[in-house]
Amino acid sequence: MSNLTSVMPSNSSARTKRFIIKALEYFALLLATFIALLPLVSSFMISFKTAEEYGSTNAMTPPVNWLNFGNYVQVWNDGDMPRAFLTSGGVVVVVVAVSVMMGSMLAYVLNRFRFPGNNLIRNMFMIATLIPGIAMQVTTYQIMKDLGFLNSIVGYAILMSGTDVISIYIFLQYFENLDVALDESAVLEGCTYFGVFFKILLPLTKPAIITVAVLKGVGVYNEYYNANLYLQSNSWRTISTALYSFSGPFKSSYNIICAGVLLTLIPSLIIFLFFQKQVYAGLASGSVKG
Repeated sequence: MSNLTSVMPSNSSARTKRFIIKALEYFALLLATFIALLPLVSSFMISFKTAEEYGSTNAMTPPVNWLNFGNYVQVWNDGDMPRAFLTSGGVVVVVVAVSVMMGSMLAYVLNRFRFPGNNLIRNMFMIATLIPGIAMQVTTYQIMKDLGFLNSIVGYAILMSGTDVISIYIFLQYFENLDVALDESAVLEGCTYFGVFFKILLPLTKPAIITVAVLKGVGVYNEYYNANLYLQSNSWRTISTALYSFSGPFKSSYNIICAGVLLTLIPSLIIFLFFQKQVYAGLASGSVKG
């Protein structure tokens, strides 16, 4: 009887502890969701307000007229959004294609071939992530100027096509989980190393390709600093620079900017919803080897 009574309090204490942990987890999820959605909800309500209404109310006050689409029409016409979408879309396609090929090929060589300097190259990529990008802008700008790439959409695309370390390591994780016997069997059958990469290994890394494409594509799509620095001509406005045209030192039309922000979110949101499973799988791959 004494043993039974000693077990009951411990079980009750364990249940209470599990309940508190679960409650804290749900609270953390709700708090993170609230923090993430608050700017979107605020932008959504502001986008339907007139300039006078925006100046006289706070950001979370609902608009008087939910059917006021004048801000969307104005940002579409005055911001030349069709051309901005076309420019950004073209750059994203080129940059994603180049980045995926460069990242996958580099990861293939570093993972499958052992040569002097392999570890050094990996460490150099890691060190590169520690250097702030702004610290290299003086040199980068001088190189772009010497190559004649200022105000050039081609030069901007080449600049943004630089493979980032995250892409390389995502592909490295996938190649590490692919058995080397696949390569050896293909080589014994007479397949070249290029054939092994393009015909066997690359198709197996589809989740990694989608992950890198989405992460890199969204980053380039939302990029502002380099677009504003190297594409100063109005002929090559991207999405971000088109939105910035509604902001200035004397007047900022935030109700119109919010409408533009919501318009620019639509393509990236659709792509992410379609490929979210592959993105999560790509980010989680390599955490458990088997």
